[in-house]
Order: sequence, then structure tokens, then C-alpha cells
Amino acid sequence: MTGAISLGVIDDHPLFREGVIRSLAEMDEFNIVGEGSSKEDAFRIAMEHRPDILLLDISMPGGGLDAIPLILEQIPSQKIVMLTVSEASDDLMTALKSGAKGYVLKGVGSQTLADIIRSIAAGHSYVAPTLSARLISESGSGTRSNPFNALTDREREVLELASAGLSNKHIGLKLDLHEKTIKHHMTQIFTKLEVSNRTEAAMAFRDELDRRRQ
Repeated sequence: MTGAISLGVIDDHPLFREGVIRSLAEMDEFNIVGEGSSKEDAFRIAMEHRPDILLLDISMPGGGLDAIPLILEQIPSQKIVMLTVSEASDDLMTALKSGAKGYVLKGVGSQTLADIIRSIAAGHSYVAPTLSARLISESGSGTRSNPFNALTDREREVLELASAGLSNKHIGLKLDLHEKTIKHHMTQIFTKLEVSNRTEAAMAFRDELDRRRQ
């Protein structure tokens, strides 16, 4: 993706909303095209500005979860990210089933939020790592032959860091490897685990850890 990533920020807490906007606007790669505090605002901003990413709170007038299908019915390609304090499994599952591309907890730092937004804008999806394991256990994953034996030691290392929420860039910095090398490792990991994105890879990784602890 080239150029600035356009964002709409919808949250009914003005101080929090202003903080998110200020921290992201300070980074040249983000362009805030709209802000609001309700489901109606979210719909209006989506329709008028078509932002690359729409950040939505859950507990706002009209309901953030109710805004997802309303928006996607009109703009199926709209990428929606929930930015919320809710760790409720029902909220998480409703958001993902409704079509949200990300579910981020509000305790996240501005740099990590920026990394998540970049990743989702590039076509990936994201679920807060603390919620991924719960998603696996409650949804019930089917059994299949264990593909983790096919991973190299380096791929396991990369997968562990990716599952913790690190971007390719930050994984590369941590392992002293080029970002392009990390992308190659992630591609290999996706292929070997038979998954299509980072969220699924992280979920499979946590499922494997759970099995080994039993």
C-alpha cells in the first residue's frame, strides 16, 4: 500500500479519541479524515470519506458492533477495527463474525496501534494476543496432523514474536534480520501451517502451546 493511510476514529470519550488522533496524526503516514462519537457518525464518515481504516469503539451511542454490518452492507471493502476495553468473548466473536478486521484493546501503546493499523491496511487481520487463546478454546478447533514439526527453529522464533503482536519490522529489529527476510519466513509459516494470515497463525501457535502443556 502506498501513500498515507486514511483513518476515521469513532469513540464517545473525547479525551481518549483526541489522544488517539493526536498520536497517529503525528506520524506522517496517517491521515485522519473524520472523527465522531456514535454509530451514526461512523456510518456518515464511512460513506463520505471512505477511509482505509475505521476505528470503532464498542460502547458508544448506537453500539459499535451494530455499526459493522450497517457499514459493510453499503461498503463491503471497508476495513473496520474495534478499539475497545471489552475483553468479552461474545463481543469479540460478534465483531469478527460481523466482518471486523481487527480487535484491539485500549491499553495498547501508540506505536503498537500504528503497527496494527499498517498490518490491517496491508490486508492482514488482528486479534489482541491475550484474547486469541480464549478464542481457540471457546470456538473449538478441529484436530489435524501436527504441522509444527515442519517449522525450522527460526520460523518458530518468528512465529512466537508475531503471535505476541510484533510487526515484521519489529521482529526484524529484534532478530537483527531484514524485514524482507521476516516476510519470507511468514510466508513459509503460513504455507506450513495451512493458514492465510497472522491471526490464524497466532491462534494455531497458541493452540499448539496449550496441547503441549496438557
